[in-house]
Amino acid sequence: MQSPLVQISQMTSEAPHDASDGREAERLAVINRVLDEVRPNLQRDGGDCVLVKVEGKRVLVRLSGACVMCKLASMTLEGIQSRMVEELGEFVRLVPVMGGVPA
Repeated sequence: MQSPLVQISQMTSEAPHDASDGREAERLAVINRVLDEVRPNLQRDGGDCVLVKVEGKRVLVRLSGACVMCKLASMTLEGIQSRMVEELGEFVRLVPVMGGVPA
């Protein structure tokens, strides 16, 4: 499993280099920070949530462990999404993806 910081550097290196690079890197840092804040609680219950990629206003995440079959996963995702919207100051949609979807 790659660390979120590795994902940020890979994502920003693939983006075109212009004035929006700084803003996009900042968005990715906020998204990863929010995931890092909730991660200990998920891991305590045997699960996890990892950033797959960001496509505009869509934030794709992969649930793992106990989160995959948890009946409360949708509520957890809604809470994480609300926190991201609050921190980013813009609407984003948190989208769970299955394990086999390439990053």
